[in-house]
Amino acid sequence: MSSDVAAIAGGLSPGGPGAPDVGGSPSAAIINPTREAWDEPVTARVILTFTLPDYRYLCRLVEPAGPVRYIYNCAVREGSWEGRPITLTAPALGAPYAVMVLEKLMVLGARMVLALGWCGSLQPGLSIGDLVLPTATISTEGTSGHYPLDGQPPDPDPGLSGILRRLLSASDHRWQEGAVWSTDGFYRETVQMVKAYQAQGILGVDMEMAALFTVGRFRQTPVAGLLVVSDELSTLKWNPGYRSEPFRRARDQAARLVLAAAAEWDGGHV
Repeated sequence: MSSDVAAIAGGLSPGGPGAPDVGGSPSAAIINPTREAWDEPVTARVILTFTLPDYRYLCRLVEPAGPVRYIYNCAVREGSWEGRPITLTAPALGAPYAVMVLEKLMVLGARMVLALGWCGSLQPGLSIGDLVLPTATISTEGTSGHYPLDGQPPDPDPGLSGILRRLLSASDHRWQEGAVWSTDGFYRETVQMVKAYQAQGILGVDMEMAALFTVGRFRQTPVAGLLVVSDELSTLKWNPGYRSEPFRRARDQAARLVLAAAAEWDGGHV
């Protein structure tokens, strides 16, 4: 990156809760998320997922009433859990797509977002079907760098993560918390990179969490997430478990946990 480009990037400034950049400075965004006349609002509580199986299972649980609609080709439905209205959306796969959807959700009324996803395990003590609560991130995806945080870490909202942590602790499911690595290169999780992050104690690898947490901080909107271990890379050989019974059971439990966390959120963690 040239010094001029670095200076421009460093001069970007965040907006308020769900607010676009405004003003005439060279660092102001030209295209900002807006609510168009045809856009319908979403509920304050949103669960964002990256695969259709997760979305469909969540829909069965919340029993959506209205017709499906779309945000950037992501399906959107409204239902309820424990008496709380909740919006579901998917499949926002990969950091750039997930962030486009997240930005739109915020201007349509989302006041908190919980992301439910899958990850590959980098540690031998973390197996298919375990759950991961991301508390920090390392990014090699290309989206986060466009949202400077002025020294803030790209971490999840502590209040939302705290709700998830308490619910996980009260469950009988195997889980761990710690840092995850987010990458755009699904087919470029190299031996060298896996070894390096494994040595740093990074728990797993996904494609979205770092970017989503970064945008949550940038827009001052609570964002947190929960991951299900779907495959293992710790031996430096790929062991996929997407179709296994332990994975399916864990995904079902994770879906109920994020619904419970969303329902419990009262707006006091903003």
